[in-house]
Amino acid sequence: MNNKYNKIYDELVDLIQEGKLKPNTKLPSENELRERYQTTRETIRKALHLLSEHGYIQKVQGKGSIILDVTKFDFPISGLVSFKELASKMGQRAKTTVENLDTITPSDYLKEQLKLKKAQKVWEVIRVRDLDDEKVILDKDYFNKKMIPTLTKEVCENSIYEYIEGEMGLAISFAKKEITVEEPTEEDHKYLHIKGYSNIVVVRNYVYLDDASLFQYTESRHRPDKFRFVDFARRK
Repeated sequence: MNNKYNKIYDELVDLIQEGKLKPNTKLPSENELRERYQTTRETIRKALHLLSEHGYIQKVQGKGSIILDVTKFDFPISGLVSFKELASKMGQRAKTTVENLDTITPSDYLKEQLKLKKAQKVWEVIRVRDLDDEKVILDKDYFNKKMIPTLTKEVCENSIYEYIEGEMGLAISFAKKEITVEEPTEEDHKYLHIKGYSNIVVVRNYVYLDDASLFQYTESRHRPDKFRFVDFARRK
């Protein structure tokens, strides 16, 4: 029976990923699925629970299960959202791998980005973000070590912002962002599943605490097929 609901889940995932079950449409009802797969309602409910948990469907009261668009996720431009917060919408489909965590002497370029003096050290954090077992984001974070004296691999795997705000008690206030489209670098090819894409979307963040001190510079390098960069604009 356990194998049955897993097989149903796998088959429905394939149909969603292949576009045979369209985003923003209703999944067949429990009764329809029970008849299609000749199984019990309990088995169907277990398969639907997995689909919901992993970010493929959203259960809406009175409407049934709505299929989510799994090809692209909205990445807010104007907000300061951590990958962990974004990943909460993806269920268990998202994963972070820390490729490097080290204290470095910054290059002239990094000194300029972080407005550093000569003697100051920075944390370099290189993380790869997986979605559906594909490596789709390369995050290169640099933190002023004077402001963030301690970082661990566990913190970087979980959420650096959660650590800074929760454990350190600092208030992250605002960021300046720059978005460009660039050719993939050797580093992109090394860490990401490029799949023949000729462009990478690069979001550069300059992040400030509430006292207006710059503590972080980030290059977030995205494979272009997985994310929509969205904002809300109002005409004054």
